[in-house]
Amino acid sequence: MFIHTHPYPPFFPEKVTKLIVGTLPPPRFTTGELKEEDVNFCYGSISGLLWPVLDTIFKLDLKFENTDKAIAQRKNFLSSRGIGVCDIVAACKREKIDASDLGMQDIELRDVIAYLEKYPNIDTILFTGGNSKNGPEYFFRKLLKEYDLKLSLVDNTIPRIHQVDINEKKDNKESRIIKTISLTAPSGAANRAIGSQSLYKQRKKENPKYTTFDYRVEQYQQFF
Repeated sequence: MFIHTHPYPPFFPEKVTKLIVGTLPPPRFTTGELKEEDVNFCYGSISGLLWPVLDTIFKLDLKFENTDKAIAQRKNFLSSRGIGVCDIVAACKREKIDASDLGMQDIELRDVIAYLEKYPNIDTILFTGGNSKNGPEYFFRKLLKEYDLKLSLVDNTIPRIHQVDINEKKDNKESRIIKTISLTAPSGAANRAIGSQSLYKQRKKENPKYTTFDYRVEQYQQFF
């Protein structure tokens, strides 16, 4: 049984207002067996699409290599935009050593709610996936139940938007609404789901060169 632990602590810049929440990076980030073009930081897998999408949106000229400079570029960008990263899974066990969410067992969660309380300016959570089993939104809902809280639907179109008042159960506390956006996952596994979306089909009809990457760029730039 492989013990898959998260290799990075949560990243909270000084003026954090938005929080990226995923699950775990691929197991090689835990074992330290990185590829030459991996970046040793959150979402640093060369096959992941979060940083290529953000690089396209913000014209960051990011390095995709296993260097300190590449790490610094990403941290500087997040800090400049007030964006933190706090993946929700601290550790899990796996029978098969891969990055699938469904393959996670005996899952230990980070208490993202406690982090929201610690950083009172956070008003938006960006989930890197939807509410499928063992996804970040799925686990966030489990945490909310422990606090006797739940998400309320705001917009049912993709990406789905919810909100929660994390002070709802606290006496003499003003409401504090946290908005959550369930982004289309920045992984190749989500491409089939994108292909079935009416918006994607419409864009593809208008422009045959339109891709699933373009779809993510169009979606992400609304919320970053």
